[in-house]
Amino acid sequence: MEHLTTNEWNEALWAEADAIYREAFPEHGRKSEAIVRRMFERGLCALHVWRIEGEAAAMALTSYDDRSGLLVVDYIAVRQARQGQGIGRRCVLQLRDWISRAQPGCHGIVIEVEAEETEENARRICFWQSAGFRLTDYVHAYVWVPETYRAMALGFDAALPLTDDGRELFKTITRYHERAYRKTKGGSDKV
Repeated sequence: MEHLTTNEWNEALWAEADAIYREAFPEHGRKSEAIVRRMFERGLCALHVWRIEGEAAAMALTSYDDRSGLLVVDYIAVRQARQGQGIGRRCVLQLRDWISRAQPGCHGIVIEVEAEETEENARRICFWQSAGFRLTDYVHAYVWVPETYRAMALGFDAALPLTDDGRELFKTITRYHERAYRKTKGGSDKV
């Protein structure tokens, strides 16, 4: 499986990722292309595309938070026709390897999952737990979306475990979202 990553806007690579992105996330649950472009212009994210036999099979948008030393996975999806083949787990492992090389100070990965107790959300949580992530108890409510979320985290070093405090993890996630949705750079993107 080929793993391609860019920190700059790449029209061709985005076109490959966008097909999977649109398939996996409804319009109300994804950032617009304009917002994603702006994120790249400000150096806020990285795009990952995984290809199998030359065809895009999975995608992810990530952001490294240097304040917390965590990689935030904003979106990750496997093409529906390729699901159930272990690709998602391989993507997570490759993200861990990639960020460990790109940011040696990174000590973990954090994601947010929907908190509502549905069968679909339970499957997502089960997937992340099978990849080594821990689910936190704290339920976070954003002011700008009706859904509630919980943080899940994967620490890289057992000797330096990540916090189990979901409120603390959401500081990193919220800082990322605030920077992503900010309309102008306004001097600094540090929140």
